[in-house]
Amino acid sequence: MVTIKDIAKVAGVSHTTVSRALNDSPLIKPETKKKIAAIAESLHYVPNVNAKSLVNQKSYIIGLYFSHLSIGTSDSFLVEVIKGISDTLPSEYTLAVHELLQSDTFDEEPNRLDGAIVMSQGDRDDGFIAALSKKNIPIVVLNRQLQDATLMNVTSNDAQGVYQMITYVLEQGFRKIAMIEGIASFGSARERRKGFMKAIQEKQLVCPKEYFVAGDYSLESGQLGAQQLLALPEPPEVIFCANDDMAIGAINACHQAGRKIPEEIGIIGFDDSSFSPYTYPPLTTIRKPVYEMSQLAATLLLQAFANQVVEKQHFFDTSLIIRQSL
Repeated sequence: MVTIKDIAKVAGVSHTTVSRALNDSPLIKPETKKKIAAIAESLHYVPNVNAKSLVNQKSYIIGLYFSHLSIGTSDSFLVEVIKGISDTLPSEYTLAVHELLQSDTFDEEPNRLDGAIVMSQGDRDDGFIAALSKKNIPIVVLNRQLQDATLMNVTSNDAQGVYQMITYVLEQGFRKIAMIEGIASFGSARERRKGFMKAIQEKQLVCPKEYFVAGDYSLESGQLGAQQLLALPEPPEVIFCANDDMAIGAINACHQAGRKIPEEIGIIGFDDSSFSPYTYPPLTTIRKPVYEMSQLAATLLLQAFANQVVEKQHFFDTSLIIRQSL
């Protein structure tokens, strides 16, 4: 196994110089760092993370906290978040995934984590975020806009995306538009309903209360919600679902009921998950850049580790993905 002493021997410098160069110390000249990095690569040097953590007093562990893993978090959403973060972090970092459930305290020793990313769904996470922020480690809150401007925060404009989509639907001449909603306590559900209502009200339309069906972001709730809407005396022309999983459930319900999509009814989702182009027919949806948002969250942590001044508030736009289900 190649060690820093082996690299030092080839480079003709001390092992302390090699250690500092590989850890990007400002005490080492750039040309020396470049030379040592090249030698390390040629010798196939693999850093000893445990030893490195002792030297740097770092754990190289990032905590990733979800409000829920089993409720309201689709498999594709989970994969995109983890992939975006993992693809951005250097290889020596480990990502530790947790579910908050009903916890609003942070009991782990603060030196176990170098930083944390909280994938927050609702206000009930605020107690945990407040407790975590007191531990003197960098944290990024992802997915939900915060009022606290002192915290690093990455989110997307869900309301604007839904507003744009429903406006587009209305421009196509549709007037009977229903919505299968997400979990009421989730910020995403509130934002998506807000965008829906803004578009409807601007056209001075009134949706009957029967056109709003409760869902929980699951396939099953989308199927049940669509069955309920299709059974109405005046069923809708278009069903907007607050995420792609529910839209797939709604598509299944329409197929079971013998309703042709899009000839007899249109279905719209939200997220543009990896399987949305492969439904039958391919799903019209709103793209939320989850992967890119997660990449930025990891980048902000790395910048904070390096004591760089970072912009704390980041707001991503969504985009319309028009396919054959509308």
